[in-house]
Formats: sequence, C-alpha cells, structure tokens
Amino acid sequence: MLIRAYYCKKADSWSGTQIKRLILVLCGCLGIIYLGISQNADNLYDIICEKDSLLFNSGFNNCNLAPFHELVDEDCEFYHDQNGFTTSKTQFIEQIEHGLCKLDYKATREIIPGTIEVFPLKAGDRLYGAIQEGRHRFLAKYPEKDAFVTSEARFTHLWLKEQDKWTLKRVLSYDHQPSR
Repeated sequence: MLIRAYYCKKADSWSGTQIKRLILVLCGCLGIIYLGISQNADNLYDIICEKDSLLFNSGFNNCNLAPFHELVDEDCEFYHDQNGFTTSKTQFIEQIEHGLCKLDYKATREIIPGTIEVFPLKAGDRLYGAIQEGRHRFLAKYPEKDAFVTSEARFTHLWLKEQDKWTLKRVLSYDHQPSR
C-alpha cells in the first residue's frame, strides 16, 4: 500500500509537458525498434531474392552453371513432384547441364509477382538460414516462335548461412499445373 501511494503521488507530480515528452520518447524508441526489425526482415528478403535471381535468372534461364557451383550446397537435395529427386550438388548440376541445357527450346523460369515469402531461421539470436516459398512459372521458347507458359508450380527452398555464405540446401518443387 505504501508503494502504491508513493507511485500515485509521484505520478501526480508530473506535468502535462513531462508526460507528453515521456510518450514521445517511448514512441520514438518503439519506432526505432520496429524499424530495426523491419529492416532486418527486408534485408533478409532482399538477400534471398538476390540468391534466387542468381540461380534462376543467370543460371537456369541462361544455362550458366557458375551460380549453381557457388550457391548449391554439396549435400543438396531436390525433390520434384514429376521428375523425382536428386541427392547431391553434382547430380543436380549434371541434370541441368545434360537435361535443361540440351532441350530443343529455351526454358525459362519466372517468379509469379507477389508470391515470394521469406522466413528467418534462428538459433537464439543467430540467423542460420531462411525458408523461401513462392510460386513460379516455366516458359518454353522455340526458335522463331513466341515464348509460352508450360506450367506453374509452388516451391520451397531451404537456404543455410554459414559465416556470411548462403547455400541452397533443400528444394521442393511441387503442385505443377499446366498453363492456365
């Protein structure tokens, strides 16, 4: 009871200006904390989208295997609902090199706008990975013809971070549907 009386007396002694200042300081602190969290989340989203772009826009879409050698984990596993699975980086890259890159048409992959989500994976305060989910479409472009969509699908990627290096560890590509 004595503590409560002191608190009420102390609160009564604050002027309206002091209370307004306190509220402004608290709002400012909360804003800074929110901004920091938001920037970290945005930064992670940008990092993962950049890695995805290197793999697909540079790698998959142009048969440039260098990004796969750099970004795919040695222990990568890739699960596809129509073409089975691979259990190593070597097997994954060989399938791209001897399959995708040898087609009689140019295959490309596009993200369906607005579908990408990135979720951080943490151990305590340490960020060790991210889950990327989204939808993408695949197109075929035959010589002297317009490109057309062959299918749309969902994907889930598990990205791991060791020190400052990100690698693609697990890939799920599923729910492939003919073009709509």
